[in-house]
Amino acid sequence: MTLLSPEQIAAEKANVDAFFGLAGKIFEGVEKLAALNLQVVKATLAEVQENLAKASGTTEPPQWFALQAGFAGPFAEKSLSYGRQVFEIASSTQAEVTQLALTHYERYNDRVQALVEETAKHAPTGSEAAIAAWKSAIAATTTLYETLQKTGQQAVQFAGSNLDVVAATASKTVRGNGGQASAAAAAGAKR
Repeated sequence: MTLLSPEQIAAEKANVDAFFGLAGKIFEGVEKLAALNLQVVKATLAEVQENLAKASGTTEPPQWFALQAGFAGPFAEKSLSYGRQVFEIASSTQAEVTQLALTHYERYNDRVQALVEETAKHAPTGSEAAIAAWKSAIAATTTLYETLQKTGQQAVQFAGSNLDVVAATASKTVRGNGGQASAAAAAGAKR
């Protein structure tokens, strides 16, 4: 039977803590998303009920078309708002998960570097090239990780700015089309 050393026990505990920390952050994000979805469903059902009540009171087709045109603008705005909120939840969850992963990676990297340094102290003569290669590989891995992290952050920022641009454009389009549809429906009602 093999017993674990105190360092191995501490490392295993750190791994378990990291796993549960990561799982907790992911579940928090899922919980936020579920709450948002529940809120959207409740609001949508209330709106549908209200709109059906309004629609049942219309007798002329132009009135009905004007009413339908009036529903399009708020629906598009709410859809864009929902998309923004989902993106915010996803990006904040991703940021928290990334931070936890970074913390765990830094701890692991520190342990590996300490192992390399300890090995270098006790290495036989002539193994300097192997130790240097090992250190170089660790440095390259660290650089790769940092580059991937920066690229991921840039991608999230780019997606967020694109979402803002699309939302602004769509809002302007909906407002413009809503006004045109209402004017067209009003003109049809006068005929």
